[in-house]
Amino acid sequence: MISAKNIYIKYGDRVLLNHLNFTIKNNDKVGLVGRNGAGKSTILKVLAGQISPDEGSLEFPSDASTGLLKQEIEQSNDLNVFDEALRAFEAMESIKKEIASINEQIINREDYESEAYQVLLTNFSDLNDRFQLLGGEDYKSHTEKILKGLGFKEEDFVKPLSALSGGWRMRVELAKILLQKPDYLFLDEPTNHLDIESIIWFEEFLKNYHGAFVLISHDKKFLDNTTNRTIEIELGNLYDYKMPYSKYLEERIIRKEQQMSAFKNQQRDIEHKEKIIKKFMAKANKTKMAQSMQKQLNKIDRVAVDVSDTHVMKLRFPSAERCGEIVFKGKKLNKTYGENKVLHDVDVQIERGERVAFIGQNGQGKTTLAKIIVEALEPTSGDLNLGHNVTVGYYAQDQSDTLDAKKTVLEVMEDHSPENMRTKLRSILGSFMFSNEDVEKKVSVLSGGERARLAMACMLLRSFNLLVLDEPTNHLDILSKDVLKEALMAYDGTLLIVSHDRDFLEGLTNRTLEFKDRKTHIHLGDVNEFLEKRKIEDMRLLGKKSNLDQDQKKGDQQSSNANYKERKKVQREISNAEKKIEKLEAKIQDFEQTMADPAFYQSDTLEQTTNEYNKTRKLLNEQMSIWEKALAEMDKLQ
Repeated sequence: MISAKNIYIKYGDRVLLNHLNFTIKNNDKVGLVGRNGAGKSTILKVLAGQISPDEGSLEFPSDASTGLLKQEIEQSNDLNVFDEALRAFEAMESIKKEIASINEQIINREDYESEAYQVLLTNFSDLNDRFQLLGGEDYKSHTEKILKGLGFKEEDFVKPLSALSGGWRMRVELAKILLQKPDYLFLDEPTNHLDIESIIWFEEFLKNYHGAFVLISHDKKFLDNTTNRTIEIELGNLYDYKMPYSKYLEERIIRKEQQMSAFKNQQRDIEHKEKIIKKFMAKANKTKMAQSMQKQLNKIDRVAVDVSDTHVMKLRFPSAERCGEIVFKGKKLNKTYGENKVLHDVDVQIERGERVAFIGQNGQGKTTLAKIIVEALEPTSGDLNLGHNVTVGYYAQDQSDTLDAKKTVLEVMEDHSPENMRTKLRSILGSFMFSNEDVEKKVSVLSGGERARLAMACMLLRSFNLLVLDEPTNHLDILSKDVLKEALMAYDGTLLIVSHDRDFLEGLTNRTLEFKDRKTHIHLGDVNEFLEKRKIEDMRLLGKKSNLDQDQKKGDQQSSNANYKERKKVQREISNAEKKIEKLEAKIQDFEQTMADPAFYQSDTLEQTTNEYNKTRKLLNEQMSIWEKALAEMDKLQ
């Protein structure tokens, strides 16, 4: 058991952790929650022995092992992925040597009844148990299993670490920590760089983990699925709940309501007694009684109301200028990286006002297509067209990492600002929780959450009618995520968002674009409607749908043969509808180009052209309805 006593840490004038006391038992599964900057990462570093508190102590089992996954890593070398992961077993070599040494002593000794001999046997058994726990002689196959669970393919094993992105290097680091199987595992936002399938695997791994772990995450589902205890850090104080995240939220509300009720009742009682004391003090014969009552009042334990940190950024996207009906259209888009084909003959069309979620496993092309749409990446082949008067705002996965670390917060804003916004920069930064002093901070000293807020503040300096956001909630705490979602709900432009966060996507979009097998599949409705259609209870099970067992596959094959003709018929309906839709859209585009000319409204063909335009729009809507119904029918047959 780890026992933290009176932990106190202060940075400058700010008390980060105010004399905290808590314990971590051998099998605790703890979610550590709180606002960005509350001190969560600092607590993990204290528990892992990375930093020492200004005051207080940590009692730790002498023979216990720990593993810490930090948000940022510097590890990058020329070892390949598999060899780097094998470095987790460096400790096993010393264990093997010690086992061999003890074994030799046991063989050569004959004092079988002595205490020293029994100690040797005990040590031999303990070391063998530890060796087997770490993987034993099967450590290479165990390494392969962990790497695959975290999303690596066999062909990735030989890639040099230096060729990987930061997110994939983080996965290697996580693999090394998991392979070491420490008694106490400390994880700082481990799911930020994992896709849905990897999160599924990781959840199962943690559910069956032999030791204790403390993890920081802003993923509500992940916390609920892996933890049984929640520790909240708020304004330097610690609140401990023996329950997972969702139940903690309910209990927290009840606790604060009870606390406020007790505080109000006590205040009424105190006010009543103070009135009596004041009245008695004015009378000579009751002065002693009043003084006695005052002493009693002074001894009352006052009910304290916990102060909550409800400070959030104020986020509102500028109003979007009107653009053409078709915001983006791509036909037969292909993207390859060497021999790796990411997108194959993808057709996609985004219309004005649509709100589309990109979902699917990592490596299926979500970010690639997003970059193609915002013209940050060229397709290998295919036709693409950005619509009339479309202005793009793009938030990349690594957007906060692209900020110049040497510049101050204010200087970064000035670099992104048009001239007419210069006078408003400090006000905008203030609404993103950067105070007067904060704007002079270097980007290099900002936390992940602060960098994410600064990157979003930069986006508010210009008006966009197409917002493309790639994993915008990484590094944002839960309150900030809620603020971002509220602002996006009020945004009046077209929205494309890449995310695996179901809570964030819920109700935010009206179409879902699924990426699978280098193709895209459009589904009407938000993520919940998509999941309901797919009969999947949780977004994290998407990856498992492809792993049907062989018996199920045989049954599906028989069913597939039975409805083959029906599927072919529906496929023809879809294809015919798509061809008609394409022709009608082209016709509408011609109409709109004609109608964009001011001289058109003075021409003799005004009424006739307008009527034909409206009829064409009506026909398009009818064909869209036919197409959507056919797609829904095909989903049922698949």
